[in-house]
Amino acid sequence: MVLDEPTASLDARAENEIYETFRRLTKDRTALFISHRMALSRIADEIVVLEDGVVAERGTHEQLIAKEGGRYAQLFEKQAEWYQEHA
Repeated sequence: MVLDEPTASLDARAENEIYETFRRLTKDRTALFISHRMALSRIADEIVVLEDGVVAERGTHEQLIAKEGGRYAQLFEKQAEWYQEHA
């Protein structure tokens, strides 16, 4: 199964339903999910970060978020800022 930006035009509730359905349908199967949104990356077995058409990083969410100065960690934190209270 390959999904390319399947939630781009959905509201948060519908996006969550897509993620839950995707997780259920792909259990014990190989699937590729392409997205600029980082939310689904937390349930991925492996994350591949592409930059200028080249693999820049790969690993689990935990491995990549722990990589100081890593591209994935920077992108994840940037998106997370919008869900946190700004002072």
